[in-house]
Amino acid sequence: MSFLEPSDLPATGSPDDLKEFTAELNLDASRQTRGHEASIEQQHASEAVGALIRADNLIAGYFPGVNILNGSDLYAKEGELVGIIGPNGAGKSTLLKALFGLVNVTSGAVLLRDEDITNLRADQLVKRGVGFVPQNNNVFPSLTIEENMQMGAYQDPKSFKERFEAVTELFPALGTRRKQRTGSLSGGERQMVAMGRALMMAPSVLLLDEPSAGLSPALQDEVFVRVKGINASGVTVIIVEQNARRCLQIVDRGYVLDQGKNAYTGTGASLANDPKVIELYLGTLAKA
Repeated sequence: MSFLEPSDLPATGSPDDLKEFTAELNLDASRQTRGHEASIEQQHASEAVGALIRADNLIAGYFPGVNILNGSDLYAKEGELVGIIGPNGAGKSTLLKALFGLVNVTSGAVLLRDEDITNLRADQLVKRGVGFVPQNNNVFPSLTIEENMQMGAYQDPKSFKERFEAVTELFPALGTRRKQRTGSLSGGERQMVAMGRALMMAPSVLLLDEPSAGLSPALQDEVFVRVKGINASGVTVIIVEQNARRCLQIVDRGYVLDQGKNAYTGTGASLANDPKVIELYLGTLAKA
């Protein structure tokens, strides 16, 4: 990113002078960027101690030699609601998938209660208390709501009754309509089924990939209310959202991801009111 502005250019001088001046400005900008990144890394190292889940300097991608994450850090402490925002292609969904073992991490580490879980299979992570709700294809449309919940508890079928009661306390409609085929539900209702199924194994941390995507504003609001309810029940939640402003309103802390790295981090309120975040990201994301 160049920080050169027209007003910075010398009024007079040879082309060589102009080139030298431009190079000096861009070098200074590069130093500022590196200093900002180092500051974020130092903040992460000090604050992530004792976190329920943390990711340190992740480098990951879908193909060898093509990295989507380029040194991303993240942590969530017990009971926190953490949001990840950023422009399209920033690596937000890839970061969640790396946490859940769906994208190969080539460098860095993912820790759950200080246990290294980097690149473990998804079923092993579910056993350890990590739940994941993908953005698309997140329900079995040919199955009923109850059967979807049974699929969520397939690793511990004996717990189904107890867990179904707990989930329907959060989502009462899932209980009253348990025999309804999921394919007949609206987009917002399907999202409730997807989140409910992920909760059937009583996860300590739940990863949500753009749960409001494709929904009407009213249904988006309902999804955010449900996410807050899940978090209030004691589940740590990490949510990726394109609806950046709404996301920052509900989270305890947030990360702004750009080009696979952390560009900014802070409380939801501080990010929502940060002039640089507003100028560089929120304005663009609001139009996305």
